[in-house]
Amino acid sequence: MTHPVTTAMVLAAGFGKRMRPLTDAMPKPLVPLKGKPLIDHVLDRLAAGGITRAVVNVHYLGDMLETHLASRTRRPSIVISDERDAILDTGGGVARALPLLGDGPFVIHNSDSVWIEGVSSNIARLIAEFDPDRMDSLMLLALGATSMGYDGHGDFSMSPDGLLARPGERREQPFVFTGVSIAHPRLFAGAPEGPFSLNLLWDRAIARGRLFGLRLDGSWMHVGTPQSVQDAEQWIDRSAAV
Repeated sequence: MTHPVTTAMVLAAGFGKRMRPLTDAMPKPLVPLKGKPLIDHVLDRLAAGGITRAVVNVHYLGDMLETHLASRTRRPSIVISDERDAILDTGGGVARALPLLGDGPFVIHNSDSVWIEGVSSNIARLIAEFDPDRMDSLMLLALGATSMGYDGHGDFSMSPDGLLARPGERREQPFVFTGVSIAHPRLFAGAPEGPFSLNLLWDRAIARGRLFGLRLDGSWMHVGTPQSVQDAEQWIDRSAAV
């Protein structure tokens, strides 16, 4: 039976070191973009894509983030996954929250992922495209060459049917991970205890031929530093004026 995807995991526990000094006194998810905290952009986008419930993990300045989330009165509903005892990295954070996420597929969304939508909701597109019979995870990808503020070598290559590969380190890859994906709980079968990166599970899924990608419709922005926040705001203004 296919589960409707209505739950998301929002990764919000990191220290945001590259965003200093903005994160000296606030967690990165509360850094404002166009006068609105990054995490509110994420939660509103998830709600617009059909997500009704979000599990948010907290660690650094977790009390401040939890207080902000409690003040929200609009969808999605929020459940806190508390990591204040230990930072668990991306994979470990999701693994701890699995009992809160249920037994069906769920969206995983970084709290600092920013983009300008194309014709329709990319979250809704990702949900519609996810096929649990073929996929353990479906990743939302952007072309690195056309993404604002991105100067890396890319993360994945993608076949015409969406199958992902990492042909080798230090080789240019056309697609960059936007920080958003859908995962089936089976992706976490055999996951290690404690802190670990989601990259470990993605590489295992690649080996099984079960990691797929969907190209983002719109413009993705890499927002990791104070300057990149200003750049993103200017890009949003220019796009709105077109």
